[in-house]
Order: sequence, then structure tokens, then C-alpha cells
Amino acid sequence: METPATAIDVKQATRIAFEYLNDLYPEIRDTLLEEVELTEDEKYWLITLSYIPRVPEKTLSVFAAMSGPRKYKLLKVETGTGKVWAMKIRNVA
Repeated sequence: METPATAIDVKQATRIAFEYLNDLYPEIRDTLLEEVELTEDEKYWLITLSYIPRVPEKTLSVFAAMSGPRKYKLLKVETGTGKVWAMKIRNVA
């Protein structure tokens, strides 16, 4: 069985994932790339991004707001088209 050629490379897939996440959640900050994986069938890039969610100013001190806990999202990007098929919460232990 032949492996499909990858039309979207890792840099393009990562850029798509960043844009997708930031378009959906414009209030988040400090988005970082954490992990990238190509599925065995080479149909999807699995990209984990982390970010700091916006915290209401009344609830935290300035220091706590600046160094809040990171949240993680796993995005599934199709290699042939760059379409984002899924975005899931990624729990990191």
C-alpha cells in the first residue's frame, strides 16, 4: 500500500493550527507550539498548542494573571488540504 504524499508540510500545518485557535479564541495569549505528529497513514498532522486563557482581572493578582496555568488543545489538520477536522482539549499530566 502506498503512502499518500503530504501536501501540507509541518510548518504550514502549524501556522494553520495557530490561526484557527487564535481566530476562535482571540482573548487567549502566549500561544506556544508543544507537539507535532504525523499520523501513520500520513493523512493528518496532530498539533498540540498551549496558551494562557484570559482571566478576569478581579479574580487574580497581577502576578497570577501573568503566570496563569497553561491550557492545551490538540488540533487535527488534514495533510492534503490543510482543513482542521478537530480541536480537542489535551490534558497534560
